[in-house]
Amino acid sequence: MTKAQETAADYTAQLKDGLADLQTRAKTVYEKSTVLASEMGEFSKHNVEAIVESGKILASGMQELAKNYVEEGKAAVSTMTSDAKEIAAVKSPTEFVQLQSQIASRNFDATIATVSKTTEAWVKLANEAFAPISSRVSVAMDKVRKAA
Repeated sequence: MTKAQETAADYTAQLKDGLADLQTRAKTVYEKSTVLASEMGEFSKHNVEAIVESGKILASGMQELAKNYVEEGKAAVSTMTSDAKEIAAVKSPTEFVQLQSQIASRNFDATIATVSKTTEAWVKLANEAFAPISSRVSVAMDKVRKAA
């Protein structure tokens, strides 16, 4: 065999080895990407499920809050009717001023209590509605930490 033939045979062997190595690496990358795509699909599915669950919690909570607002409105109308009857029964200016003072004080206290109750309900609802999404964010952060 001549020197040129030996060199060509070496290049051919190196090329075959290089192509075989490239094929093995490509197969490994393909397998890893298939697993990654499957994991990403599952991860995305769980994210969508979390958003749907969050929406259900929010809708249910808002429905409950609306129901409470209606009940509070009915109670307020009843109280106003009762107050109007008491005001109509007043016999003197002094009695009127005392009654107005009592009504104003009671209404102020009721307003503060209602605002406090409503604020607590909204905060609770926000926390409950965000919990499924927060859980998914935690999972994503764990995956990022593991990848890093």
